[in-house]
Amino acid sequence: MTDGDPPDPPDLPELEPAVAATSQRGGLGGLLRRHALDLRPLRHREFRLLWSGQAVSFMGSQITYIAVKFQIYQLTRSSLAVGLMALCELVPLLTMSFVGGALADAADRRRLFVRAEVALTFVTVFLLANSLLGDDAWIWPIYVLVAFAAGLDGLGRPSLWALVPRLVDKEELPAATALHSLYVNLGAVGGPALGGLLIASLGLPGTYALDVLSFAVSLATLRLMKATPPPDDAERPSLRSVAEGFRYARSQPVLMGTYLIDFNAMVFGMPSALFPELAANRFAASGLAEATVYGLLAGAPAAGALVGTLTSGWVRRVRRHGLAIVWSVVAWGVAITLFGLSTSLWVALPLLAVAGAGDFVSATFRSTIWNQTIPDKLRGRLAGIELANVASGPLLGDLEAGVVSRLAGPRVSIVSGGLACLAGAGVLALLLPEFLRYRSEHGGET
Repeated sequence: MTDGDPPDPPDLPELEPAVAATSQRGGLGGLLRRHALDLRPLRHREFRLLWSGQAVSFMGSQITYIAVKFQIYQLTRSSLAVGLMALCELVPLLTMSFVGGALADAADRRRLFVRAEVALTFVTVFLLANSLLGDDAWIWPIYVLVAFAAGLDGLGRPSLWALVPRLVDKEELPAATALHSLYVNLGAVGGPALGGLLIASLGLPGTYALDVLSFAVSLATLRLMKATPPPDDAERPSLRSVAEGFRYARSQPVLMGTYLIDFNAMVFGMPSALFPELAANRFAASGLAEATVYGLLAGAPAAGALVGTLTSGWVRRVRRHGLAIVWSVVAWGVAITLFGLSTSLWVALPLLAVAGAGDFVSATFRSTIWNQTIPDKLRGRLAGIELANVASGPLLGDLEAGVVSRLAGPRVSIVSGGLACLAGAGVLALLLPEFLRYRSEHGGET
């Protein structure tokens, strides 16, 4: 396309000859095989170990996150006290993500991630010990531990993200990202529900204890993996090395496009802070309990992303990743706008699921662009920048949605946010033509 013209809609991916023949002969069976989740990355032993351990650990972490919120509310009976968790998390996560990125480029990434996981295990152990006090548990250590855990996540997660490209073939990176999304979305859907059941049946100490066991599984799989030493030309971690990562990101329009378009979608099109109000008021006539409606609203985007993950076999045939990201953000913005107008819960939930599926597509191709274009010696620092981006966007989105809702009501907040997301995507597509034209070296002809 030329500058100033609207982007052309993406062509539908053509069936590869063998797949097309299979689809014609097998009908629905061939279609299902074509779109089924690509499991090829799991043939690599190191990736298989990492993936299986993190799948267990992430579910445990999601359960603990729900348990911490529940415990804070039980101790304080204050939603504000629960909301302060986000403030405790934001600063350590943003700060340490840059440090973790620099360390990931200068040290053995597996070893660094192991150390972060060990420290996180002790955080959960301390939460377990505090919960044994019951109603006499102290509130301030929970905030301290939440902040400490966020900082450790910032230290360790860039190493995890930078590790994956070393474990699979380059053309398998979209599939590896989809497999990562599989356990993330399973955890996002199942973690809150399972956490509630565990708290009711085992109590808070038993729930925290299960998370300790999940970390044990993760550490066992990491111990079985081979070392991943840093590149020979790795720099020592320093402020200068962190600044080099920022300079590299600014010099790459395609990378900047991935950061900016996602930040735009999360700040303007992320109305999750309004879900409790919508559950109590707009969707009160659904006949379901308020808490149930809230849980359905919170889990619907992840459910849509999960469906997208399970039908993601087509992503390996797409080459125009920048254009695919733009259209996925458009799908997100349209779905959120229509969600803001909906008055029926049974219309609202599918719209949120569509938004979640769009977010999955965007995340898949953004991650693939990073892994295919960033030099290995800079991958950790760029992962730290991305972590800061994805962590701050939703929190600022909650703030934006809450402020506009307070001034003009939830309907205006959600609809205006969805429209702003669409406008922002269009402006960024025009300002970053290199991002829009980006083609992967691997994939099909789409």
